[in-house]
Amino acid sequence: MSEKVLVSGSAGFIGGYVVEELLSRGYKVVGIDNYSKYGKIVKSYDDHPDYTFHEGDVRDTPLMTELLSDCDHFIAGAALIGGISYFHTYAYDLLATNERIMASSCDAAIAAHAGGTGRLKKVTYMSSSMVFESATEWPSVEGSERRVAPPLSSYGFQKLAVEYFARAAWDQYKLPYTIVRPFNCVGIGESRALGDEEILSGNVKLAMSHVVPDLVQKIVKGQDPLHILGTGEQIRHYTYGGDLARGIVTAMSHPDALNDDFNLSTPAGHSVAELAQAIWTKIKGPDVPMTLVSDDPFEYDVQRRVPSTDKAKEILGFEATTSLETMLDEVIPWIVTAVENGTI
Repeated sequence: MSEKVLVSGSAGFIGGYVVEELLSRGYKVVGIDNYSKYGKIVKSYDDHPDYTFHEGDVRDTPLMTELLSDCDHFIAGAALIGGISYFHTYAYDLLATNERIMASSCDAAIAAHAGGTGRLKKVTYMSSSMVFESATEWPSVEGSERRVAPPLSSYGFQKLAVEYFARAAWDQYKLPYTIVRPFNCVGIGESRALGDEEILSGNVKLAMSHVVPDLVQKIVKGQDPLHILGTGEQIRHYTYGGDLARGIVTAMSHPDALNDDFNLSTPAGHSVAELAQAIWTKIKGPDVPMTLVSDDPFEYDVQRRVPSTDKAKEILGFEATTSLETMLDEVIPWIVTAVENGTI
């Protein structure tokens, strides 16, 4: 009998990639989402025979307990999440809502695991690269998030709390866990969030979701010079959603991932200016020069988010191999179509 996995936040950006990866590996998948971010959306796997979807709220602990009691694994991905504007617009809601989501998730998982007598084997928790928000040395290795100052943003602080939930549930209830930290997901399927606040960036109003769709939109809409937040020297490790999903599912299923934590990321870092140039060239062509204008950054615009990827490679055999060029070749046409259709 195939193992069954519950994925919370299954209608989300990374969640969609995770469900696809699980189904491709032969798992039976149960998804739960309340459509609070994007509204009701259609996914390619909605009619897959091994996929069952529940429209519901993860904060409904009895519902979660019922669903988990019939599952072998739980990928806890549900969260109130958005781009950098979210960190400021919803500073309290990010903290309060996500704490309630995590407490309910853990309560249900503890009940479904039942001290090892239930069917549920383990919870794989989706943390974030933002736990390293206050890092002063790079690359950030697993464990350093507890040695540096806590994150300054409420979102980063709450994601660090997710990791404390994971370890505390093991310490008291022996609920097995794996913690994964995706870095800067890039991919298709990210629509405009219902709660996004439009902000004027140069002559273009955007919802300020994430840097890749925002830059593509500005260029497609004819912005020149191109406006970016801050100096453009900020370093990020843009990682393909399909690679992240492969890492998450590998961490979920790998026996050596038990009660451990892993950064999931490409080893290749790029500055925002380099990213902007790559996108500009793909849309405008190599002969059109790009001029950048630096707008005031948000308060929590971390300058360097650089992970160590050695542990995931050595223990899980996982490497994120998709290049930025390949990602952009897939993502740019999708975003251009979404702009034309008004869905982003």
